[in-house]
Amino acid sequence: MNITATPSRLFSLPLIRTSISIYFFVLGSMFATWASRLPAIKVQLHLSDGELGTVLLGMPIGSILVMPLAGWLTSRFGSRSVVVAASVIYSCVIPCLALIPEAWMLAVALLFAGASGDLINIAANDQAIHLERLYSKSIMSSFHALFSVGGMVGAGLGGLMRQWNIDLFTHFCIVGSFTILISIIFSRFLLTTHTNYDPTTPVFVRPDNTIIGLGIIGLCVMLGEGAMADWSSIYLTNLLPANSGWSTAGYTAFSFAMALGRFGGDWFTNRQGIQKTLIVSGVLSGFGLLLAILVQQPTVVIIGFACAGLGFATVVPLVYSAAGQSKTMNAGMAIAAVSTVSYFGFLFGPPLIGWISEAIGLRWALLLVVFLSFMISVLAKKNTRE
Repeated sequence: MNITATPSRLFSLPLIRTSISIYFFVLGSMFATWASRLPAIKVQLHLSDGELGTVLLGMPIGSILVMPLAGWLTSRFGSRSVVVAASVIYSCVIPCLALIPEAWMLAVALLFAGASGDLINIAANDQAIHLERLYSKSIMSSFHALFSVGGMVGAGLGGLMRQWNIDLFTHFCIVGSFTILISIIFSRFLLTTHTNYDPTTPVFVRPDNTIIGLGIIGLCVMLGEGAMADWSSIYLTNLLPANSGWSTAGYTAFSFAMALGRFGGDWFTNRQGIQKTLIVSGVLSGFGLLLAILVQQPTVVIIGFACAGLGFATVVPLVYSAAGQSKTMNAGMAIAAVSTVSYFGFLFGPPLIGWISEAIGLRWALLLVVFLSFMISVLAKKNTRE
């Protein structure tokens, strides 16, 4: 099954690029909207830390379950239809989370949120890959930068809503209504994909070794991202005086550097190529984290985490871009296959770090992330072309 994409003669490539970027922004902002109000939801449902952790598994499990199906849906109906429909569904599911009275119901709702969010992810990346072909140069990192910007905007707005004492349902409805509106407005500017769809095409296609290798690269970096999200503040807290307000500075530096790296990632990739960029990314993140582990000074740790964010920044976008060049699978299915493998790192990485930390301490548990960072460079040589 071959898929091609054509822009309308009425719309310029920059306008199409902006429109695709909107959906990355929507995905980032909606996720951050929900995450920014987690403390209130925890109190509302009277959940302990352990109970909340169990409930939160619903979202990544929903993502993993829908990933293989997402590739087929994108191939069958086109990424334009999928990304718009999924954006509307996601924007409707999020407000429902504020009304749920029981923990198990929240876990089920998060399953649907994770599934619809991943449909946006797969379809939006499919659109980005097709547009990248029309540009004939790397532009993938800039789309993922908009996801990061959306996350920062969503988190910032969540903080303001808390400060203004806006209740959860009103907050989520305001954001959901806005994202539905812009999703529908910009849908007309997306690429139209054309496919010679064959009804006998299987929903699940076994990926080749290259796709699996790219998925393992994604797993390495997503495990690292998950570890930074869940453990960086705890790691830094252990080095700071009691009640210090700088405990989140490491993750803030990591996130800012990642967003910055994504904005500059296309410029670097267009000059050095995907393979060299991935090699440099792995080395930079590995040495940054190693520095943070070996030198137990808060300032140095923050700098090390920033280096890790800069190194991780372009890996997932480039893995998707490389997957989209597959000769054996169409772009949507290739991205779904890579995402399926990668997401296991995000799901199981943070708990794995916790188990290792229990045995040998958090400082040395983070050596796993260092090892996997350097593995990105090794795997890039085997699974990408210059």
